[in-house]
Amino acid sequence: MTTTSPVEKAGGATAQYVDKRIGSNKFLSRNLGKVFPDHWSFMLGEIALYSFIVVLLTGVFLTLWFKPSMVEVVYDGSYVPLQGIKMSEAYASALDISFDVRGGMLLRQMHHWAALIFVAAMAVHMFRVFFTGAFRKPREFNWLIGVGLTTLGLLAGFSGYSLPDDLLSGTGLQIARGIMQAAPIVGTWAAFPLFGGEFPGTDFISRLYSVHILLIPGLILGLVTAHLMLVWTQKHTQFPGPGRTNDNVVGYPLLPVYMAKAGGFFFIVFGIIALVGGLVTINPIWIFGPFTPDQVSAGSQPDWYIGFLDGALRMMPNWESSFWGITISWNIIIPAMILPGLMFTALGLYPFLESWLTGDKREHNLLDRPRNAPVRTGIGVMAITFYALLWVGGANDIIATAFDLSINSIIWFLRVSIFILPPIAFVVTKRICLGLQRRDRDKLLHGYESGRVLRLPHGEFIEVHQPLSAKDLAVITAKTDVAPLPAPEKADADGVRNKHYRIGTLRHRLSTAFFGDNVARPTDAEIEAGQHHAEHDAALEAPLHEYEDADQISPGRGGALHHPGMAETNAEQMDERSQH
Repeated sequence: MTTTSPVEKAGGATAQYVDKRIGSNKFLSRNLGKVFPDHWSFMLGEIALYSFIVVLLTGVFLTLWFKPSMVEVVYDGSYVPLQGIKMSEAYASALDISFDVRGGMLLRQMHHWAALIFVAAMAVHMFRVFFTGAFRKPREFNWLIGVGLTTLGLLAGFSGYSLPDDLLSGTGLQIARGIMQAAPIVGTWAAFPLFGGEFPGTDFISRLYSVHILLIPGLILGLVTAHLMLVWTQKHTQFPGPGRTNDNVVGYPLLPVYMAKAGGFFFIVFGIIALVGGLVTINPIWIFGPFTPDQVSAGSQPDWYIGFLDGALRMMPNWESSFWGITISWNIIIPAMILPGLMFTALGLYPFLESWLTGDKREHNLLDRPRNAPVRTGIGVMAITFYALLWVGGANDIIATAFDLSINSIIWFLRVSIFILPPIAFVVTKRICLGLQRRDRDKLLHGYESGRVLRLPHGEFIEVHQPLSAKDLAVITAKTDVAPLPAPEKADADGVRNKHYRIGTLRHRLSTAFFGDNVARPTDAEIEAGQHHAEHDAALEAPLHEYEDADQISPGRGGALHHPGMAETNAEQMDERSQH
């Protein structure tokens, strides 16, 4: 006879009480057993989520002591070099957090490092989604949410490191104000009310503080919630493998396996951020001093995720135009307004553009290998190369001083490379992907190359091939061939002109460029024959495996494995074994 403990009775009564009011049992029983696939790349999104949680926790701590005020005070804190210096109350409170608040330095640096990791994890997670085709139907909206989260992450980071009102952050705000003023006609009128008059004004830090701690985090939390809801309601994507199809999910249930792993991984991320925050200095605001409009700090680079904008500004030639007494500063408008607008617009529209030009309207729950979409992979690498060159341009002064180079030479090298290197990266990446496709086709038709040479009874030398494992076979055969869209007819059978001929021709050409060079997957019969051939090679070599000691190799027999008393050829060896 079993007895129920008081704790179990209380837990059961509580569960019944809650279920009768909100009906939670049905929801939990239906969803807590949800299966999630297990692959290391899925941790990238988790790193972004957990680092954002660390950002929120440390940010709450910092808000208790930070004073978002530009009222001028005289610093009398613990940092001796700045004692007696006039500064804003915001900068003085940031110094107090760093030197006078117990644990303040650790929490402030954890906050900054977590923000950097948050943006980096989002970027790499977006790379994984893009290169594997996880943005395709039915996940286009989730891709748009990801683009929105990335944009908000950039804004959150910029607004955060601009708050201390040190010389470095003030230099960044000067650049942001200059970009705003470059907008024709409305730029100056928009900058004045935002900054509260002439730069730097007296109100901007308090306004930026509200945006940083309320508006942007609220939007990020909303988009993260929407993202997780879509991930929950839709089938989770998974990589090809044994038993994995477009209609199932192979993995572990949410409880207890996935929740235990996720909980442990959160503490790992938290611990690493705490370790880095405690050991590696970042944004030493006490070195730069308070901001004054007449000074600019040397080597003033923003955080890495804003570096591409700074690089674009530095690389752009000094182009200006005047119309009706209005000066158009193309050297600011193009790199700081038009370029990022085009980049993020193209990023958001890409799933819809690919679906349109390929004519692919299927649901995709099984991920692509990057090699199986060479044009898409090439486009991704080309975009990364373009971004990297802009990013390098943001540190042209540091590169010039560190390597004793001319800054003008660096700028002109980058100006030329920005048009040459991305197309080269596209072509090279596409050729590599096609080469890997041919390698996969050879594996299906012949098996693995073992690197072992075998002499047949009639004297022929062959290389032994090993059959593919079930896992490798499932991964490679998951590729599906997509035919390019057919060319449209100019007119139908009755001679009526096709109104969509031009747009259809464009789609045909783009579809051919996207799929035309792909290596065709072998038929099932060819794959089966190839694997049987590899199994036959392995069977021929099997009798030799017992004699693979180096001292049993007879050089006089052409390097073939030999044992005293054994038959001369493989066929004879197999006959002897069958007799025994």
